[in-house]
Amino acid sequence: MLSFLYVLISGIALPIGGVQMQYLWRNQLGDVYSLGLGSAACLGAAAATMSGWCSLTVGSFICTLICTAVCFFVTLKVSTLNLITFGILFGTFIGSLGTIVVTNAPNGDLLKQYYLWGAANFNLEGVTAGDIVFSLVLFAAGLAAALWTAGELTRHMKGEIELSRMRKALLLLAIMFLVTSSVSICGPIGFISLGVPNLSRILCKSTDIRKHYLISSAMGVGLLLITYLVATHVNFGIYLPISATMAIIALPLMAILFIRQS
Repeated sequence: MLSFLYVLISGIALPIGGVQMQYLWRNQLGDVYSLGLGSAACLGAAAATMSGWCSLTVGSFICTLICTAVCFFVTLKVSTLNLITFGILFGTFIGSLGTIVVTNAPNGDLLKQYYLWGAANFNLEGVTAGDIVFSLVLFAAGLAAALWTAGELTRHMKGEIELSRMRKALLLLAIMFLVTSSVSICGPIGFISLGVPNLSRILCKSTDIRKHYLISSAMGVGLLLITYLVATHVNFGIYLPISATMAIIALPLMAILFIRQS
């Protein structure tokens, strides 16, 4: 039951976060992982797993929060274009730290536990009731912020207003809450936060972000549910990571739509 709950949460949180990033940057390449949030989640999860100093979920959240805080202050100082460049470089730096932590795992069991989390298998191994409550609070706060700021994000995307750097930094923090509600429990899930928002914008030409919230959420939940069922019931006797399986299933659809649009 909890697995399906987090399929639902991830299918909503990641696409909505991706749409927000695209509107915030006015760039269709906007993605919730572009500023290093995914790498930070992996670093925190790795450090927590290998050291045992806290639960995997808490470690993932703490490291993602630190990453967001760094990006928060950078946002106050640099332009959007420079922020994207910084985010890519910062994500590479954090990913390198994560690699160092993982390659020095004390034993194979801890290494396996980390990789199963990173594969986003929705088994929720080692997740406590406190972790669940914490992630649900983050999801509710992030979703409320997304709905509250929908109007100004739409106007910002259309060029009618220009958000201040402080406002952009606060929106980034809210996006982090939304995304971390999924990633800290299930691990990073690729494609859905970048591909699904772009699919929504291909299918619906409206600039109203609220419409893309609905379309992206519906597609995200649908794709993730199909992927989950395939990975768990039609797996051909091998382990299929959710994130990788989703990319394999969804990429042909993405290619067809882009070709038709061209």
